[in-house]
Amino acid sequence: MVQSQGLKSLTIGQLATAGNVGVETVRFYQRKGLLENPTRDRGIRRYGSEDVRRLRFIRQAQAAGFTLEQINELLRLDAGEDRSRARELARHRIEALNAKIAELERARDALQRLAEECGRGSEGPCPILTAFDV
Repeated sequence: MVQSQGLKSLTIGQLATAGNVGVETVRFYQRKGLLENPTRDRGIRRYGSEDVRRLRFIRQAQAAGFTLEQINELLRLDAGEDRSRARELARHRIEALNAKIAELERARDALQRLAEECGRGSEGPCPILTAFDV
């Protein structure tokens, strides 16, 4: 999709659509230094495939739980040679994600116990608080 539009031919709206974000999100990332403000072509800023790549990376990194500050550092590391720092950031994020996954699994198990208890058809209220005892 983007490659067919050529080098630096996207408007901010087209960039936002390609990155599955709103125009204000693009502007926010520009203010934070995550995306560059391109020069204007006849009054209109034009973006290219590299801008789309960066925007998609930012969104994916956010989904993985990186902060904007960490994403900015990762983007700077992408242009440099500090592979060990990039690896360190990734490992820390993996640890945090594993902890979150374990937490979500405990919540799922508690909800499953609740559903089973409440589905037994016994009299009285469902044992909501006891279902979450872990």
